[in-house]
Amino acid sequence: MEITGTAQHDAWQSRALPPVERLRTDLWSIPVPIPHNPLRYVNIHAFALEGGGLGLLDAGWGSEESWAALSSGLASIGAGIEEVRGVLVTHLHFDHLGLAARVRDASGAWVAMHPADADAVRRLTMAGAQAMVTAEVDFLVGLGAGREEAASDVGPPEHLESFTSMAVPDRLLEHGDHADFPGWRMRAVHTPGHTPGHLCFAEEHSGVFFSGDHVLPRISPNVSTSPAGSADPLRDYLDSLAAVRDLDAVEVLPAHEWRFRGLDARVDALTAHHEQRLTELLAAVRAHPGSAPWELAAQLTWSRPWEQYERRMRIFAVTETDAHLRLLAGRGSIISSGGPVPTWTLAVR
Repeated sequence: MEITGTAQHDAWQSRALPPVERLRTDLWSIPVPIPHNPLRYVNIHAFALEGGGLGLLDAGWGSEESWAALSSGLASIGAGIEEVRGVLVTHLHFDHLGLAARVRDASGAWVAMHPADADAVRRLTMAGAQAMVTAEVDFLVGLGAGREEAASDVGPPEHLESFTSMAVPDRLLEHGDHADFPGWRMRAVHTPGHTPGHLCFAEEHSGVFFSGDHVLPRISPNVSTSPAGSADPLRDYLDSLAAVRDLDAVEVLPAHEWRFRGLDARVDALTAHHEQRLTELLAAVRAHPGSAPWELAAQLTWSRPWEQYERRMRIFAVTETDAHLRLLAGRGSIISSGGPVPTWTLAVR
């Protein structure tokens, strides 16, 4: 794998925000910070459209700091928010969708995403924060958490209020559809896993592949179960990786970290990572039969000691563990006890 975004990589190494960069004649990357998040920023891509105006790929986290960065980034290329004609959203997470409503209000732009994530956004806006908290707490209890512990990790409803007012899209893009970016051939590639409706975009004129969070150069994106999500998200993700592996990508432009070449090599590394994780989890089930996902997560190797995991970080770890358990079950390697809190043991072969 070859790093092509050297300025982005250097900025990452020095823990700084990378510069706005002109990547092609009419294409720029604009880093927009994510407050209090180890990913630090999301790469917003701005496209000059034939006939005038701009298109954006993703919008950024919904905060004043992020809005200022997006505004100043556009100003640095001689443009403004009011010139945006459309926003393509790779997936529903707040660092990608959070500013879309504000961009739409300021410019009249349309917002487009895959139907699966659009449905999820509609459910969130209709349900309200308290319903979100209740559903997530119940889900974590079903994975083996104590109710008080789960409620503490999820937090109060006011922490989730912003997620219930995200932009419901005006347009839907299915796999194979081309986005309405005049002068560009942005083909939507449905890559479920990270979210049910995650989209990558293959630009057919230049050969550039916008990978969103599906393929990142350094980390494996979180693939988790959720109250209303896919029954087997890790299987979805691995199938989606295989589907993009052999695309003839001149360069990969991810939503985080830095640009690179070598899509096939990175896909192989991500696939191998999950196979290693499945092997580790299978050993944990063998050593601790009859354990729930909440308990098994504590037996795995993480980036820091398990005792330091709490709140959203612990939720991600447990739900990611649950996703791996479901894939192992689908392969016939483990079986569940059933019941309100399923526990796992090795399958008898």
